[in-house]
Amino acid sequence: MPSDTKFRINLKEGVFELEGNESFVDKHLEKFEEIFKVAIKEVIINNKDNVLNYTNTSSKATVNNGPIPLENYSSQESRTHSSKNKDLQTSEYNDVQRELSLSGKSTKHSIPKISINIPPLPVDLKQNHEKIGLRDFYAEKKPTNHYEKTTLFVFYLTKYNKQQEIRYGEILSCYEEINEKKPSIIDIVKNAIRYKGWLEPGIEKLSTRLTISGENFIKFDLPKT
Repeated sequence: MPSDTKFRINLKEGVFELEGNESFVDKHLEKFEEIFKVAIKEVIINNKDNVLNYTNTSSKATVNNGPIPLENYSSQESRTHSSKNKDLQTSEYNDVQRELSLSGKSTKHSIPKISINIPPLPVDLKQNHEKIGLRDFYAEKKPTNHYEKTTLFVFYLTKYNKQQEIRYGEILSCYEEINEKKPSIIDIVKNAIRYKGWLEPGIEKLSTRLTISGENFIKFDLPKT
């Protein structure tokens, strides 16, 4: 493993971090995601075992604390009590499940968050005799939020750098070029795809492409009047 790579997993917080150059992340992402999924399954199994142990202990206490000793029951009474005991165990199990759900601890509602540290990638953003520089283009269009900024960067790299697909690391380099804080680029691109329709997934991992809708937005809707 290269010396500049980092890997961290925190099951309690549901955080998985994989940091390194793009080729390393692409090569190992699926493998580490699979490890993370296995670990989450074990946590879920352990939580279920704890719930079942709780209900079994509670149901035994109900039998032992009853007014009639268990050994004095007739066979018919034993069967009746066994049936009631199963109902009680099911009820208590459901109660525990509801309490866990209300307290936000139900594994059913615990969605692990995967965080990937993507480094900026070198890309030509300067003005030359064939194109405008990114800084001037950005100042001309005046995007106001991360969705608009990210789409503008993809537009610039597509139209002026003649790139078919834009890697997330190249978008981060655009943020550095205009000297602005970088967002969680995976979330921004995902939401720009899902809710705006300005971008679409690229063929390569951690890459995106400009849509017709995104092109029209940058061309005709910016700057906003």
